[in-house]
Amino acid sequence: MTLDLRIFTEPQQGATYDDQLAVAQATEKLGFSAFFRSDHYLAMGGRDGLPGPTDSWITLAGLARETSTVRLGTLVSSATFRHPGVLAIQVAQVDQMSGGRVELGLGTGWFAAEHSAYGIPFPDKRFSILEEQLAIVTGLWGTPVGEKFSFSGEHYEIIDSPALPKPAQPKIPVLVGGGGPRRTPALAAQYGDEYNQSFPALDSIGPRIGVINKALADAGRAPESIVQSVALVAAVGQDEAEFTRRAAAIGREPAELREHGIAGTVTEVVDRLKALEAEGVQRVYLQVLDLADLDHLDVIAREVRPQLG
Repeated sequence: MTLDLRIFTEPQQGATYDDQLAVAQATEKLGFSAFFRSDHYLAMGGRDGLPGPTDSWITLAGLARETSTVRLGTLVSSATFRHPGVLAIQVAQVDQMSGGRVELGLGTGWFAAEHSAYGIPFPDKRFSILEEQLAIVTGLWGTPVGEKFSFSGEHYEIIDSPALPKPAQPKIPVLVGGGGPRRTPALAAQYGDEYNQSFPALDSIGPRIGVINKALADAGRAPESIVQSVALVAAVGQDEAEFTRRAAAIGREPAELREHGIAGTVTEVVDRLKALEAEGVQRVYLQVLDLADLDHLDVIAREVRPQLG
């Protein structure tokens, strides 16, 4: 299996729907397998975020009708933002609108400030909310047409739901991420089609894959039944000057990017990606922060990807 490269964006930092559409259509045209976006309502790192946030699932619904082959998803939706029944309906509908190209990444949520900024409750303990949401969303999708779905938990109660609508896909892939030592691996083993490490220390990636593989074995699943992925910032140049320019455009130091991301000249980036693949990584989400720089995607598609086999 060739290392799968996907494009991952952070629109809360300041992007219109049209900005995202341009990147998604370039992602498709250049042959990347997927366009993913974050699910946040507030800019980070001192950015003004103008013109303001865009909702992830409304955005993906639009993109579903303006693309035709690229897969679409969230990395990751926050369990605090939507009731699970509503989320199941939204994601299933976008899957229908896309002809079956949607994937759902779901996590606990972590950014307290965006919750207070928009009046969204932010409980101290959120992991059990995530657990119940995964059970409900997958349960609703998996209930045969004509049957009912019910659920009773600490946070949610579902009574005799018709469990409609159904996605276009027989099963929407579910992505689970997080760094917990025990509960997160167990959750990935129970519900995940993919396990993602977001911005990990590079030397922690291989050991974490081992933890997930053990959780899969404990659950009676084979290691190959889940996709192992990482999300890392990308800044690639055809030469040092181009790389330095791209680093400056996103407000990062070249040395720091080289240490923590998929960054540097084409040769350096190819070597980094091959090293990740040797650790057991099968998919890489390239965090693209300058959405106006579509040439960046072209360089990765034309110069980097062909060298990955």
